[in-house]
Amino acid sequence: MNYGNIKECDIADGPGVRVSLFVSGCRHHCKGCFNEETWNFDFGMPYTKATEDTIIRLLAPDYIQGLTLLGGEPFEPENQRELVKLLRRVRKEYPQKDIWSYSGYIFDADMVKGGRAYTDVTEEMLSYLDVLVDGPFIEAQKDITLKFRGSKNQRIIRLENGKDAGRLYDS
Repeated sequence: MNYGNIKECDIADGPGVRVSLFVSGCRHHCKGCFNEETWNFDFGMPYTKATEDTIIRLLAPDYIQGLTLLGGEPFEPENQRELVKLLRRVRKEYPQKDIWSYSGYIFDADMVKGGRAYTDVTEEMLSYLDVLVDGPFIEAQKDITLKFRGSKNQRIIRLENGKDAGRLYDS
C-alpha cells in the first residue's frame, strides 16, 4: 500500500485536531475529486512499519482527538489489510481517541458480505471505526455548507462494533 500524505494537525476531516492518513488507490474517480492524484495505487510513498510508528507517535499528544483515514480510498480491498493493522494498534494504544474514515463505497451495500469492497478484514476494520463518511463525491450535489462531507448524498454514520448506530450531521 502507498500513501500520499499524513496531516499532523488536520481540523477539516472530523471533529477536533486530528492526524489524517491519505492512502493511495481509488477506483471511484469522482468528477471534481479534491485529491485526484491519489487515484493511482502507486502514488506517493510506500506505507511501512516506520510510517505506522510515525502515525502512532503523532497521535500521542492530548490535544489530538483522533485519526482519520481518507485518500484515495481506504476501503479498496488492496488497502484494507494494512489499514486494519494500523486501526488495531490505534485502538490498543489509544482507546480514548476516535477513528473516522471516509469512503466512496456505501456502508450497507458495498461493505457487507458479497459487496464490492468486502474482504475477510472488512468487518474487523469497521469494528474499529467510530464514524464512517460513506458515498462517492457527486459534484452536482456539492454543498460547501455541509459539515465533514462534500456532497449531499454522503452520509456520516456513527458505528458501534462495525454496525450502524445512527446517522450524524445529516440535514
